[in-house]
Amino acid sequence: MSARAIYVPCDAAALSVGADDVAAAIEQEAAKRDVQIKIIRNGSRGMLWLEPLVEVETDTGRTAYGPVAPEDVAELFDAGFLNGGTHDLSHGLTEDIPYFAKQERLTFVRCGITDPLSLEDYQTHGGLAGLRKTLTLSPEAIVETVTQSGLRGRGGAGFPTGIKWKTALEIDASQKYICANADEGDSGTFADRMLMEGDPFVLLEGMVIAGLAVGASIGYIYIRSEYPHAIKTMGRAVQIWQAANLLAGSGQTFEIIIRRGAGAYICGEETSMLESIEGKRGQIKVKPPLPAIEGLFGKPTIINNVLTLASVPIILDKGAGYYRDFGQGRSRGTQAFQLGGDIKRGGLVEKAFGVSLRELVEGFGGGSRSGKHIRTVQAGGPLGAYIPPHEFDVEMDYEKLADIDAMLGHGGLVVFNEDVNMAKQARFAMKFCEVESCGKCTPCRIGAVRGKETLDKIIAGENVAANLALLDEICELMTDGSLCAMGGLTPMPVQSAIKHFGEDFKG
Repeated sequence: MSARAIYVPCDAAALSVGADDVAAAIEQEAAKRDVQIKIIRNGSRGMLWLEPLVEVETDTGRTAYGPVAPEDVAELFDAGFLNGGTHDLSHGLTEDIPYFAKQERLTFVRCGITDPLSLEDYQTHGGLAGLRKTLTLSPEAIVETVTQSGLRGRGGAGFPTGIKWKTALEIDASQKYICANADEGDSGTFADRMLMEGDPFVLLEGMVIAGLAVGASIGYIYIRSEYPHAIKTMGRAVQIWQAANLLAGSGQTFEIIIRRGAGAYICGEETSMLESIEGKRGQIKVKPPLPAIEGLFGKPTIINNVLTLASVPIILDKGAGYYRDFGQGRSRGTQAFQLGGDIKRGGLVEKAFGVSLRELVEGFGGGSRSGKHIRTVQAGGPLGAYIPPHEFDVEMDYEKLADIDAMLGHGGLVVFNEDVNMAKQARFAMKFCEVESCGKCTPCRIGAVRGKETLDKIIAGENVAANLALLDEICELMTDGSLCAMGGLTPMPVQSAIKHFGEDFKG
């Protein structure tokens, strides 16, 4: 009998709950029983409440067991889990678990399935097909395909990717750059990390395609310093990718360089990120010029989020129409929604745009983990709006969320139960801006401090009506006068909290 393949995730979320210990326990138990196994450290499927999720390759498919602790391993062997045997921790075939089966996985199609650092595994599961087709196309045709797909920036801004690429393509320059923004700083977000740790080659393939599209020969991946596992995995993936020399014979070259983030939230803003890559203090640059015209080292630069670039290979492989058929309106394709906070089944859900917030939180997420009433969900990170339950039927796309004065951001959804004090959450937004502001513009630098101080007075019951009016003026100033979204969006959570939960602002 050949060695049985057993998959144990090496994703940071799984490691944090003991995946390494589980893998070691499985190896020791197999050796004790003289059973031949092969442990493969895969990425996460995104069902984080089941981590460590152990999968066994059986005759009928991969069978899932989780969450597995080292002390469960002997029992699993006794139950015949190597052949898909039943156990209290068994979930049947992984593909049939409702949380997973109801998703539309395009960007994360391989995540949790392949060995992240096996280029052979990557190709076996459809990798490099997009790059091969790209090499037969002109730069103009590549850009047009991406434009027609309707792909928009997944980092939060939602700007059409094809338009950005076309701008850089039309600039005549001796050097151009591609920058992958992996400085994933929003609270409740982990999709970039999960992809880099679980399917790093798809990001590299997307970057190379972008380079071929606009005429860039160097790419930078700016990875959040708090992601040591992602940095290590991406570093090894780049070495493997470069050694494979996949552009040999095409007359094209593309060098990829990894930069560790500077540890500041503001470095997730594109111009601040460029400053940091250049070795300068992470600080906002005034636009224009746009980075696509004059960016890194003064040269045309395409800056895309990890998920944007990782969506490109399947578009080139399957065609613009295939990708565009997912989603609705001006929001095409799929979005990786990340469920966190007080939620029963936290994790990543990739769905076509148009799924309701209620389906994500109550359907996939299963409601609150504590059993308490859900009071609100913050969508779009720490600068996103708080959405009340009566708006949970909103369809999750850029325009529908804007209609209720909310935003999609990077797809993070943080659930708060009935115990949350929304005045204190509003104060947190101002405090967050105070701490994370780059300090370049007065509305952000000073506005956040004054906003925090005003909220302290409101919470203390001091001249509440007058201070609420003052807070509204501060928010208006920050929205209209800030140089970037750091100060410009900080009022969004504050104003949504006041609008929907006014009872918490009476002192």
